[in-house]
Amino acid sequence: MDNVLAWLAGHRSARRSLTVMSGVLLAGALVLLGFPVYTDLTHNSLQNKLSAQLGSAAERQAYLDGTIADGASLTRIVISKIGVSTVVVQGTDDQALQAGAGHYPTTPLPCQNGDVAIAGHRTTYGKPFSNINLLGVGDQITMRTPVGSCVYRITRAPFVVAADDMGVVANTPGQATLTLTSCHPKGSASHRIIIKASMVSSEQSG
Repeated sequence: MDNVLAWLAGHRSARRSLTVMSGVLLAGALVLLGFPVYTDLTHNSLQNKLSAQLGSAAERQAYLDGTIADGASLTRIVISKIGVSTVVVQGTDDQALQAGAGHYPTTPLPCQNGDVAIAGHRTTYGKPFSNINLLGVGDQITMRTPVGSCVYRITRAPFVVAADDMGVVANTPGQATLTLTSCHPKGSASHRIIIKASMVSSEQSG
């Protein structure tokens, strides 16, 4: 160690390089630590706005007409077992998913026949799907939409597929089903963890 310090003392450029490198590493660490905090703050602010929008007369009419805009409130997903209560928006692009969870727009609306598909974050933007790996057969998922609510029951244990496997969100004509998707493992986009459920009850609001 003494030899290293002595060498550094005689090489100003080496000391400068080490100082710059230390600063870069520190900045990188601060970004890694701060980014999840930033996304959670963004998510919380957005969720407050979406909650108010979900209960509006305009959103109810848009739901009935099937004209919900990308990024607009669609439904509240409640998964009591893992403490989830999050407003899901229409769309699954990066901007829409700042809400934490988004509905695949090519799939049916929640509580309708067919396979409703919803994607959600596991590590950022409120991470609503962080613990969906803990769900099991028989656990329930509730959807509260502007026009009513419904309950789905999980029909198989969570499973993992390749990130580009879109077969998991294929439609199920004549059946009311639900698919949840999220990145797997946490912090990686190499695969998707999948939850499959079937609707067991529904109730329309007046």
